[in-house]
Amino acid sequence: MEQYIMKGGNPLVGEVTIGGAKNAALGILAASIMTDEDVRIDNLPDVRDINVLLEAIEEIGAKVDRIDRHTVCINGGSIGEVSVDDEYIRKIRASYYFIGAMLGKYKSAQVPLPGGCNIGSRPIDQHLKGFRALGADVRIERGAVIAHAIDLVASHIYLDVVSVGATINIMMAATLAEGQTILENVAKEPHVVDVANFLNSMGASIKGAGTDTIRIKGVSKLHGTEYSIIPDQIEAGTFMCAAAITRGDVMVKNVIPKHLEAITAKLLEIGCEVAEFDDAVRVVGKMNQKHTDIKTLPYPGFPTDMQPQMAVCLVLAGGTSVVTESIFENRFRYVDELSRMGANMKVEGNVAVIDGVTGLSGASVSAPDLRAGAALVIAGLASDGYTVVDEIGYIQRGYECFDEKLKGLGAVIEKVDSEKEAQKFKLKVG
Repeated sequence: MEQYIMKGGNPLVGEVTIGGAKNAALGILAASIMTDEDVRIDNLPDVRDINVLLEAIEEIGAKVDRIDRHTVCINGGSIGEVSVDDEYIRKIRASYYFIGAMLGKYKSAQVPLPGGCNIGSRPIDQHLKGFRALGADVRIERGAVIAHAIDLVASHIYLDVVSVGATINIMMAATLAEGQTILENVAKEPHVVDVANFLNSMGASIKGAGTDTIRIKGVSKLHGTEYSIIPDQIEAGTFMCAAAITRGDVMVKNVIPKHLEAITAKLLEIGCEVAEFDDAVRVVGKMNQKHTDIKTLPYPGFPTDMQPQMAVCLVLAGGTSVVTESIFENRFRYVDELSRMGANMKVEGNVAVIDGVTGLSGASVSAPDLRAGAALVIAGLASDGYTVVDEIGYIQRGYECFDEKLKGLGAVIEKVDSEKEAQKFKLKVG
């Protein structure tokens, strides 16, 4: 089984280039099947979730042409099946986007209930509420969502809770509904805006993405397009935290600094130096970083997907920090693993209290999910001695060439798949 093994203690220094946003790409790829014409998508991250979704798109009959590692051309004109296969979809959360895309285009969809990381309950009731409001008959049978409509008709929909998935899913279906749909209390995340911009480039009429209210004027059909995905704010934030925790100096390139403001603000609070450029952010870690408090919130608040990485930084900051997780209840599953490395972190319900320590020591730990896995890696890079991180399949779901990018910044890290390779690494680095 593949693992990351690393020797900590090196400040990360240099430049790293951020890839396309995984969460935007998942919505955009699902939406690409809503036209019978060619759709070319650039800046696609080459990560497991994306590759699984592309296999699923091919499986339902669409033509998928991987032009290169980060570019794909999709033509949904040959789709002959509105039922998506279990095998792919249980692996990823974003499978539910097929419901909105196929319901919009074919007025019918059958999609297995999604999988993904176990970070807490993520019900899809708001998605179903939206589809029903548009006139679809929706039921759950034998572990799948089955949706049908004679016609989709515009509606005024108020989401009970702010949900990125529901916002994107309902927006896709409403794009091809008759009349003007008004969606209120929607998610404002950058990837919601990116999916809306993508649909507009295909001929949709969507206004207000990025605000509390989205207005969608239904169109009769969508056309082909060429589109480049926005940079990944969470990958960027992870490398920013890696610079902070290792007391390094990293230029994070190909980013939209506005999307990183909540992360930047917290790094400044703990004493890092952060400089913003047009499409880059430079983070310089300082020896005596100090505590701060964090509460995860929907965008533009502090992202839940950055909570573990920021918490790891606070483990090595002076004083007591409080981290409140208001989005997912299982986000603190990494705390036991971090404690094995010497962290002083106590969890009560959705709140973690961190008493800063002066150093961490390497240990064997296991990644409980995607973002926590990345956090354990950057903790290992700031630790004394060797750290081994198991279950790195989670990390590969959302980070492209994670170990290679870290190596490019001076990290001593290797991907290994046997004890023999791990020993070889230890002998090599001494």
